[in-house]
Amino acid sequence: MSSRVVVTDAILDGDRDEAELARMGYKQELRRDFGLLQNFGVSFSIISIITGVSSTFAYGLSTGGPVVMVWGWAVVGTPSITLHAHPTSGGPYFWAAMLCKPEHAAFASWITGWFNFLGQVAVTTSINFGCATFISTLATFNTTFVPDAKTTIGIYAAVVVAEGLINTFGVHLLRYLNNVSIWWHAIGTFAIIIAVLAAAPTHQTAQFVFQTFVDGTGVDGVGWSVRASPGYVVVVGILMAQYSLSGFDASAHMSEETRNAATAGPIGIVTSIGVSAILGWCLMISLLFSIQDLESTVSSATGQPIAQIFLDTVHEKGAIVLMVIVIGAMFWCGTFSITSNSRMMYAFARDGGIPGHKFFQKVDAKWKSPVRTVWLACTLSFILGLPSLGSSVAFSAVTSISTIGLYTSYGIPIALRVIYASQFVRGPFHLGALSFPVATTAVVWICFITIAFVLPEENPVDSQTLNYAVVAVGIVMTYSLGFWLLSARKWFTGPVQQIAAEGMGVDVLDPAAVVVVNHSDKDSDEKKSV
Repeated sequence: MSSRVVVTDAILDGDRDEAELARMGYKQELRRDFGLLQNFGVSFSIISIITGVSSTFAYGLSTGGPVVMVWGWAVVGTPSITLHAHPTSGGPYFWAAMLCKPEHAAFASWITGWFNFLGQVAVTTSINFGCATFISTLATFNTTFVPDAKTTIGIYAAVVVAEGLINTFGVHLLRYLNNVSIWWHAIGTFAIIIAVLAAAPTHQTAQFVFQTFVDGTGVDGVGWSVRASPGYVVVVGILMAQYSLSGFDASAHMSEETRNAATAGPIGIVTSIGVSAILGWCLMISLLFSIQDLESTVSSATGQPIAQIFLDTVHEKGAIVLMVIVIGAMFWCGTFSITSNSRMMYAFARDGGIPGHKFFQKVDAKWKSPVRTVWLACTLSFILGLPSLGSSVAFSAVTSISTIGLYTSYGIPIALRVIYASQFVRGPFHLGALSFPVATTAVVWICFITIAFVLPEENPVDSQTLNYAVVAVGIVMTYSLGFWLLSARKWFTGPVQQIAAEGMGVDVLDPAAVVVVNHSDKDSDEKKSV
């Protein structure tokens, strides 16, 4: 019997992207109007170094200080990526299924999908909660307003709802909003760097920026460097850089809406990380050089060291402008985080991976967008932010959760690439001879940070300072493994049809290998040969 691949009618029209998607067993349902720039822009916007640096700057100053912030960023920012050309919205969970033996594909896909699910929800939470806190801080400028936890949660809810509405009714505008976000981040970063350096009355020394160690992890004045060692503080302090440089899998999740996705997706990931790492390092160093007094900056009445640096350098009116730049970057970041998040959930639901998958896999016929998973993403990210009402370390815990979830989902397919190196098939974009050593290094690093980021961040540990990342990660692990053993292993097949198609080794653009599916009924098995 000759090998044939099941594809859609779109191949006959020469649409290579839809043909490639069909080769993997899916039909084109989402609006495909993103180019390379927009694909890059989604990851660039979600990495959002303005958001990452600004929202975790206070954490960095107290957990290791300038020396850990600067050199931790340099270490973490070194791109360590292996990429594969499988352009579906599923991203990592699809890669995991493709890179292991067929009999293990469903389990690998299931576990990877749930860690990515956790990371996606948590990163959206941390972005939007950061945006809400900065809005609260800005509202205190030249006013008597004093924000509290309940006020911040209310602002947080408004931010999430606004981003959900954009992703629901403005899906046709996302391409253009993406372009705005790219320029907002690029110009905004340079504006902040130039403004604070040029206007600062005095500048810190290079010794302060590159060598000063600070341990502010002790609630009672006794930090982890005393109770444990300075190395402990360094380990938990690199969360700032690792969190800031996450979320780049958005380029993969948007691949079903990107033209020439097999190449544009990987390029979008590599360029977004490279540009973000360089710009982020420059932004952070410029802010550190512009600190006027470390103690007053850390204990600022605004609650945000970044805001205090702005006030000390460009004064109140200038600080308002720079805060608007930061808040705008955070809002764009959150908007496209929900976009990416919803696409991952849609893809996972399409393969039966989440409860209620038949409901969540529907694409709105009018907007060509997975509206139901947009609001699922909004709802879950809001719920994950609620512990901030009673915890002083809630934000850093959420950043830990997002970092662990996302990087574990990145690490599983990379580990499978190492384990099954002999059967690994490169895509059109690859790292050549560096692929194996980079992949091995990445797996070791991800194992390290997964352990590091569930460690307590403040001393002593109590109900207020508990790093509840370990709780959230534990729940996902218990659910995913437990539900797999009890039920999912009997019915979840993962993207098996894609694996079968890949294994045929047939050129999908070869008309002799084409079989057209009648999609009038999604579950129909009727086929006609061409």
